[in-house]
Amino acid sequence: MRHTISVLVENKFGVLTRVTGLFSGRGYNIDSLNVAPTHDSSLSRMTIVTRGDDPTVEQICKQLAKLIDVVKVTNYRRGDYIDRELVLLKVQADSDNRAEVAQLTELFRGKIVDVQPKSVTIELTGSESKIEKFLLLMKDFGLLDLTRTGQVALPRD
Repeated sequence: MRHTISVLVENKFGVLTRVTGLFSGRGYNIDSLNVAPTHDSSLSRMTIVTRGDDPTVEQICKQLAKLIDVVKVTNYRRGDYIDRELVLLKVQADSDNRAEVAQLTELFRGKIVDVQPKSVTIELTGSESKIEKFLLLMKDFGLLDLTRTGQVALPRD
């Protein structure tokens, strides 16, 4: 089962290493990791997506909370949070299919951010399932390159 964990940490050197070291040292895998400062420049928020049963993830959260520089750990429950991901992808597109690529991009509320003679670069944000569906459609045109941010999340309350 996938779990999304939010870890509010002090924005200091070495915190990321300690958090990822906890995961690797105990044999836990990280599916996605996103770290960025919050509105308070002294704090950063880590959004970690991992897999495991409820007791395992609860143990991860307890161990995270014990780490130095960790302020708060939240294991989000389904429906209790809003999540988004950003993807930038370069797709083969020439004069024959560029209009179709643009139409699909618009349908998914994406944005073409660069146009070259034989490709376009698209920016798309949304849920993981939305991005997966879009990527599936774009594979028919030929994916040249892509990068994803991983999930970011905030609680609904």
